[in-house]
Amino acid sequence: MQTFAGRLAVVTGGGSGMGRELVRQLVAEGCDVAMCDVSAPGMTETLELCRSQGSSPDIRITSHVADVSEEAQVLRFRDALTRDHDTDKLHLLFNNAGIGGGGSLFSNSRAQWEKTFNICWGGVYFCTRAFLPMLVQADEAHIVNTSSVNGFWASIGPNIPHTAYCAAKFAVKGFSEALIADLQVNAPHVKCSVVMPGHIGTSIVSNSRRIQYATQSDVMNAEELAQMRVRLAASGRDLSQVSDADLQALYRERARQFLENAPTTAAAAATIILDGVKAGRWRILVGTDAHELDAMVRQAPDEAYDAAFFESFTAKSGWRVGR
Repeated sequence: MQTFAGRLAVVTGGGSGMGRELVRQLVAEGCDVAMCDVSAPGMTETLELCRSQGSSPDIRITSHVADVSEEAQVLRFRDALTRDHDTDKLHLLFNNAGIGGGGSLFSNSRAQWEKTFNICWGGVYFCTRAFLPMLVQADEAHIVNTSSVNGFWASIGPNIPHTAYCAAKFAVKGFSEALIADLQVNAPHVKCSVVMPGHIGTSIVSNSRRIQYATQSDVMNAEELAQMRVRLAASGRDLSQVSDADLQALYRERARQFLENAPTTAAAAATIILDGVKAGRWRILVGTDAHELDAMVRQAPDEAYDAAFFESFTAKSGWRVGR
C-alpha cells in the first residue's frame, strides 16, 4: 500500500502516545480515521491536534470510547464505524492500544496481571476478529499489530518481573507471524505486520497506572505504595529509610524520564511504522535500541537473561534498569 490517501484506518489507543501520532500522520496523508481509546478527553485532544495541523475538512475523523479488552465494546466500536463512515470496507487496522503493569504473579493481583494481558493481547485478537470481514472486503488492506522488543526479549532488567506485558507481547508477535500464512491462503490481498518498538517516549507509565487503579489522581494510594515496596524489595533495594513521599517522588520521576528521555519520540515511531507499511515489511523494528537488542538476542540467545547481557545492552543503548 504505497499511499494512505482516500483510505480508512482504525487506530486503537488513539488518545495518546504512538496511537495519537499515527492518527495525526495518517490524517495528514489524506486518510480517514476511526480511533478508539478509553479516554474521551485524550481523543478530543488528538482530534484538535489534527485540525490545528491544517488537515482537510473533507477528512473524516471519528472517536469512539472503547476498552479493547472487552469484545462487546470492540463490536460496538466496529458497528459505530460502519455507521459513521458509511462503509463495509476497511483498509488499515492499527492494533496499537496497550498498557503496562501487573508485572509479577507474586506482588501484583490477578486482576492487574490480566488487565495488562487482556488489553495488550486480547485487544489485538478481538479487533482482528471484529474487523477482518471489513478488511477482506477492501481491494487491499493491512493489519499492523504492535508488539514490543519485549515480544522477543522478556525483560526490562535483572530482578524486575515483567511477566504480564512480556507474555502478551510474545503472543502478539506469534499471532502476527501465524496470521501472515493464514492470510496468504485465505485473503492474499490482506497483509500483516508486527511492530516491535524499543523505548518510545510516551505516557504509558502514568496512563497504565490510571487504568490499573481506575483513578485520575497523580498520587498513589496505600495499595499501590505497598506493591511498589514489594517490587523494589524483591529487586534488592533497601527501603528501610525510604518514606511513602520518597516513593511518590520516585514514581513521578520514572514517569517523567520514560516520556522525556526516550531515544525515540512517539512521532518518530509513527513515521517508522507507516514507512514500514508502505515498504511492505512484515517485521518493523522501531528505534536503534530495538535493532541493537534484536541483534544481540539473535547472536547469543542462551545469554539473553544474564546480568552481563543487560549490562552490555545498556552500555550500547543507554537504557536504564526498568527503563
